[in-house]
Amino acid sequence: MTYHENNTPEISKAVIYCRVSSTKQTVRGDGLGSQETRCREFAKYKGYEVVEVFQDDSSGSLTSRPGMQAMLAFLSTRRKEPHAVIIDDISRLARGLMAHFDLRVKIGDAGGVLVSPSIEFGEDSDSQLVENLLASVSQHQRQKNGEQTVNRRRARVQNGYWVFQAPIGYRYERVSGQGKVLVRDEPNASALQEALEGYASGRFETQVEVKRFLERQPSFPKDLPGGEIRNQRIYDMLTRVIYAGYIEAPNWNVSLRKAQHEGLISFETFEKIQARLKGTAKAPARKDINEDFPLRGFVLCDDCSKPLTACWSQGKSKKYPYYLCPTKGCPSYRKSIKREELEGEFEDVLQTLQPTEGLFALVKAMFRDAWDMRLAQASEDTKGVKANIKQIEKQVDQLLDRIVDASSDSVVSAYEKRIAKLEREKVLAEEKLAKSGKPRHTFEESFEHAMRFLSNPWSIWKNSDLTLKKTVLRLAFVEPLPYRRNQGLRTPNLALPFKALGDICGHKCEMARWGGFEPPTP
Repeated sequence: MTYHENNTPEISKAVIYCRVSSTKQTVRGDGLGSQETRCREFAKYKGYEVVEVFQDDSSGSLTSRPGMQAMLAFLSTRRKEPHAVIIDDISRLARGLMAHFDLRVKIGDAGGVLVSPSIEFGEDSDSQLVENLLASVSQHQRQKNGEQTVNRRRARVQNGYWVFQAPIGYRYERVSGQGKVLVRDEPNASALQEALEGYASGRFETQVEVKRFLERQPSFPKDLPGGEIRNQRIYDMLTRVIYAGYIEAPNWNVSLRKAQHEGLISFETFEKIQARLKGTAKAPARKDINEDFPLRGFVLCDDCSKPLTACWSQGKSKKYPYYLCPTKGCPSYRKSIKREELEGEFEDVLQTLQPTEGLFALVKAMFRDAWDMRLAQASEDTKGVKANIKQIEKQVDQLLDRIVDASSDSVVSAYEKRIAKLEREKVLAEEKLAKSGKPRHTFEESFEHAMRFLSNPWSIWKNSDLTLKKTVLRLAFVEPLPYRRNQGLRTPNLALPFKALGDICGHKCEMARWGGFEPPTP
């Protein structure tokens, strides 16, 4: 090793350190390549032999970076032969004052000598003053850039634009004059819409049923081995107001507001979902309820009123399906009921729910009259909704006045919570006003599925998967069906539409005679 006249070792070898702030910059730009080229040019001018190049794509406020750690380890193993550490600019080493000093010490301890074509590093007071000033300026620029980025993003959120990662069911698309806007990402958008609306309406009774429905969608993203979705992800999707076409950012003090993108569901549907989530918890849907036994859990043992279970029983040459009562102490405990018998009787019940063609036409005409009456009433409803909106706005203004006069933080917080609740009520009212008097679909489109179900629920049961079969059970019956062994199904408690149809066709109707039905008086 050769030494200078001042007894300092002469440096002949060097390493280059380059850094950009994010992985995106390594893909979209040539920042690392440009830094390396400038550093190599400086090394050639100084007569250094570049033996290694280290790179990072992380924030300058961090000291623990893979490239930096690798460089320090490299220098430590060659401490006897000092190396120059070339950086393009002081900001490439760090963008924080403490981080700069920390790395400066670590590089020196590892046997490195920091050099740059942009600044002269030295140990005298003037050189250190310049270095400290430049490090402070670099930190200030980083903090200022961060503040400006947050302010721009917050302002965009205030204008109704989503600025974070696109949620499942959406993707970003550049729109002229608006920048990047969320648009529906099919087929995931339609699958998620069906799942959210299904949970709101009760078609999916639990979050587990929503989970299984989405897991059956081939293109829907899964995040667990075996094609499963995390329970937490299902809950997150059920509670994200962005799917209703609204956004909010509490961390940035941005309250709920209408978004610039199209919602997958209405805000009313979103509120129904939240009400269901806050309601009484239901038992998780069982995994053993499958296509083999669609009535498992719905048919009750008439002796103990507990749900029947089901299983396959192994015979000599094949398996046989049975329903049975699993309740210990019940007279019917473990007494088998053949699947074909129980389900055959159930299908007979469903077939009795099919109205005659004439009765069905009468019901359709009744629905038509009710539809026309509802349209006529829509104008009056519109007036009521407008009055409700004005009342809500008046209450909000009064609460804002009280906040100005309030001196207690707890009182202010209570007022703010009340205002937030009123704002949600206003959103619901405005959404209702927008729909008032303007049916989204025609009578035929609106009642097509309902009329199809009422006309023949047995046909839907026979030709559907397990999910639709469970929907038939919920729509056709008010409560589970009791079953007595050796006697069959008990009288079912039918849902209101079928009960009404039964009342219509069960009464004896005839034209009144001129003299009435009372016997003539002598």
